[in-house]
Amino acid sequence: MTEATLSRADARRQRVLSTSAEIFSRRGFRATSMNEIAAAVGLSKPTLYHYFRSKEELLVRLYSDVLDESLVLGRATVAAADSPVAAIRDLIASRVAYTCRHQALLKVCFEEEHELPAELAAEVLARRRNFEDLFATALRQHLDAYPAVQLGMSPKVYVNMCLGAVNWSYKWYRPDGPLSPEELGGQIAASLTASIEPPR
Repeated sequence: MTEATLSRADARRQRVLSTSAEIFSRRGFRATSMNEIAAAVGLSKPTLYHYFRSKEELLVRLYSDVLDESLVLGRATVAAADSPVAAIRDLIASRVAYTCRHQALLKVCFEEEHELPAELAAEVLARRRNFEDLFATALRQHLDAYPAVQLGMSPKVYVNMCLGAVNWSYKWYRPDGPLSPEELGGQIAASLTASIEPPR
């Protein structure tokens, strides 16, 4: 198979995935059929099955891609930060921006998780914890460096609070609103980290 053929196949596969995410987010996983996805992408049903054998495989791939991309972006964000607290701010800001720019996809990931095959649920949770660990490690390093900083809660609760606020933004963000995803991310990050800024 030539490189050009591979590129066309990959582009078609990505189109199927993005279209599936849009339909799943609008109609729900169970209410969506492979026929509907095939029609929306402009493929015959047999051709669609050439790329993905089932709705479940599509859903698993959507989850896998989000988790992989989130971890890659998260690691790059931490590596580029000049301090642990900057890493925390940047993780929050970048995650808000990502969530707002991929609302349909994140809606599927947060609201259709129960539809994942049972044998994959543990793997999904483990991979999600890899991202959470980036946040928790930066927080621990920051608190160790500044013992005077008081969270007012356990580090785990703080991490869950921040990620909960970040992840929920897919519900209410409006692309036609006054703030871009990056601007909103910056504001949310500043607010959530105001209480842990190093003493001056």
